[in-house]
Amino acid sequence: MPDLFDHAMQERMKSEAPLAARMRPRTLEEYIGQDHIVGEGKLLRRAIKTDRLFSSIILWGPPGTGKTTLAQIIANTTKSRFVTISAILAGKADLRVIIDEAIKRRKLHNERTILFVDEVHRWNKAQQDALLPHVEAGVVTLIGATTENPYFEVNQALISRSRVFQLRNLNQEETSILIDRALADKERGYGNQTVKLDDNARAHLIETASGDARNALNAIELAVESTPPDEKGVIHVTLDVAQESIQRRAILYDKDGDAHYDTISAFIKSVRGSDPDAALYWLAKMIYAGEDPRFILRRLIILASEDIGLADPLGLVVAASAAQAFDFTGLPEGIYPIVEATLYLATAPKSNSSGAYFKAMRKLEEEGQVSVPRHLMDNSRDTEMLGHGKGYVYPHEHEGHFTPQQYLPKKLLGSYFYLPSQEGYETQIATRLEAWRDAQRKALGITKAENIPALSEEQINEMKRKIR
Repeated sequence: MPDLFDHAMQERMKSEAPLAARMRPRTLEEYIGQDHIVGEGKLLRRAIKTDRLFSSIILWGPPGTGKTTLAQIIANTTKSRFVTISAILAGKADLRVIIDEAIKRRKLHNERTILFVDEVHRWNKAQQDALLPHVEAGVVTLIGATTENPYFEVNQALISRSRVFQLRNLNQEETSILIDRALADKERGYGNQTVKLDDNARAHLIETASGDARNALNAIELAVESTPPDEKGVIHVTLDVAQESIQRRAILYDKDGDAHYDTISAFIKSVRGSDPDAALYWLAKMIYAGEDPRFILRRLIILASEDIGLADPLGLVVAASAAQAFDFTGLPEGIYPIVEATLYLATAPKSNSSGAYFKAMRKLEEEGQVSVPRHLMDNSRDTEMLGHGKGYVYPHEHEGHFTPQQYLPKKLLGSYFYLPSQEGYETQIATRLEAWRDAQRKALGITKAENIPALSEEQINEMKRKIR
């Protein structure tokens, strides 16, 4: 027998739920945005409408884009048993209960089970592995929701058995529709009240919500609920009220997630690409969102050596000095040395010639172990018995503090890893180095010289992974 008190409590909770929960779309017709995956004629829309969602799916997108809402629409549409769990709260024991029940229902009633796992990336590898065989066997159809890149955070075997749908932030028109619905809906919104929303207030709410439906509805709710009606019963939401309701722009930035890596990538690529304006924009986003400034400074120090190098040796000095200056000052004043380093590096001449190291590393792997030429060996131990160090010529005893002699193993003579760029200070190095190399070739009878070709970014990254 139904508990009337429980039913009354549930109805009361529905009416007292936040506006964003009350206004959650119940059908595809009410759903706003994501036309690229649920628009007319799209695969996912057809699968939902015909209740033929047989393959697992993963819904990936920023907060407030409708992942959970889409899952609930599927729950409202399907004849299958629909089970919801949160990866934050549920573990392998909870999953085992769901799987056992799914197997039983399939055997007794031929009823499929759709399992919605919210924040699926929160499950560790062992937990995801526990789900895998049941997805593969068709015991459950998985709907996973995640704000993180599933290709990094979700088991690859699980990914290969699922279709990934990427959701996007709502555009301004879609956010505007959302606000209009909330103000007009008499059952779930504010349609029974007279609310006047000024145009500039609406524009501010839409702009500041940044495509997050939940953020927009929370702001409208706060604005309406906190504004008393005037003598005519009108709740007037002005720009001032809107600004108080959503003072700070919602910046998508999870310091352990995609936004973190994507933004620092955009920042570094802007500096490398000599665009100081773009570099400042991405820097501002990171600082605004609470990124650790020391992380930014570490990346600038790396960039100063990797992408500027000897084209402007002061780049490394400026970056390192900025890191030290920040440690002395901290925020907010510490932003100035970070900005100075960013602008200096963005406007400096560029050279990636320090990547020559990885050419040498690759040659070392190809050639294997090669002995040090005897005259370059340490002469403090075995000079008398083995002749170590004999024949070495001390450069400082010669004009220009240079004398041509062999430094590479004999089989590698004429192999040139370092190729100076024609940028900045490195043009001076190029002239000086070519004279030294020419003298060395003549003195050692080197007839064949080879400029070792540059490695691709992918090859360099692979070499970096080998460094411990």
